[in-house]
Amino acid sequence: METNMIIPVNGLADGRNRFHRHAGKEFFVDFENSEIIDADIDVRIDVEKVRRDRVDVDCHMGGSVTVTCDRCLGNLVLPVNADAVLSLHLGSVGETEDGTYEEDGREIVNLPAADTDYDMAQIVYDYVCLSLPIQRFHPEGECDPEVAGRIGRTSAEIQGERTDNPFAALKGLFPDKETNEN
Repeated sequence: METNMIIPVNGLADGRNRFHRHAGKEFFVDFENSEIIDADIDVRIDVEKVRRDRVDVDCHMGGSVTVTCDRCLGNLVLPVNADAVLSLHLGSVGETEDGTYEEDGREIVNLPAADTDYDMAQIVYDYVCLSLPIQRFHPEGECDPEVAGRIGRTSAEIQGERTDNPFAALKGLFPDKETNEN
């Protein structure tokens, strides 16, 4: 499976053509995305030449990404299931009669007639990122127990539990200010 997301648009045979690509960790590193730690996404791109100046693209992205859990900061694997439905217009404006930039539920992308290839990388990146939830955390009980036990507690409470506190021996060395003033 190829890792580049370039598909040919000019010189495409009539009918449906299918391309398989893969988006892994390196794909997201190239976009300088610090949120996605790892990825294993299969990208299936179905391309159909409708007319000389129009190519329809159906892209399905499925797999998983690894991100940081918002609760415990551990690694969290999330499923990805996203679809992009495009209509590539070669050398035409692409605006429909009613002024919208969609036709048949497809997002219109205008390309110069001279373009021979279309890079789907930005589309794949955008749709994968948009498919992720805003809040990302493990199901209840699956977070790191050491970190989860500290959630909602103050640092003083946590510090008070420590038995290896190096400053514990200094406690009581100096009298409180209130006792000296009286």
